[in-house]
Amino acid sequence: MELSATVVLIIITCISSYYAWKSPAFLERSLFSPYQIHKKGEYGRFILSGFIHRDSIHLLFNMFTFYFFGGLVEQFLTYRLGIIPGIAVFVTFYLAAIVVADIPTFIKHKENYHYNALGASGGVAAAVFASIILMPLADICLFGLICLPGFVLGFLFLIYSIYKSKQETDGINHDAHLYGALFGIVFILILSPSSAIHFIDQIKDFRLF
Repeated sequence: MELSATVVLIIITCISSYYAWKSPAFLERSLFSPYQIHKKGEYGRFILSGFIHRDSIHLLFNMFTFYFFGGLVEQFLTYRLGIIPGIAVFVTFYLAAIVVADIPTFIKHKENYHYNALGASGGVAAAVFASIILMPLADICLFGLICLPGFVLGFLFLIYSIYKSKQETDGINHDAHLYGALFGIVFILILSPSSAIHFIDQIKDFRLF
């Protein structure tokens, strides 16, 4: 396995998550708590919460997804910008996505003492949707059973996230998924406006059946 920036971020996340499982104090200091951020100015939680996960399944799902889609975005950036600048922009993109994805949740819950969240979902969603803009017809498979072109699955995912974020009944931060995805789309289109034309050219003649 090549030691790319994607792999390094995964390793750091795995180590941080494992340490959080063993250290309740570290876990508490790292949780995304809008109330603590608002009242105590603990803004580091925006970043730290993206490097811890609830359990091994949560961690495995996010990091497995990030390995493939983050790797694709990293390759695109290093090809376009050069190795060092590309890696720097990629890491900045990932960290910024984690933060930006949580801003709506912070605004919504900053007076809610009981609300906490964790996980890299915002950064992972950004990587997935940046990849979809770059390769809209590449299949994405759910649990190895249902495979659909990325732009189709991406559209369904956005609709689902909007619907579930309004319900707020399952304890999952769907807003982070939604705004992370939107951040990934905007990021790629700003960095590479021609990707919009490529995206349209790819999907305009697509037929599902």
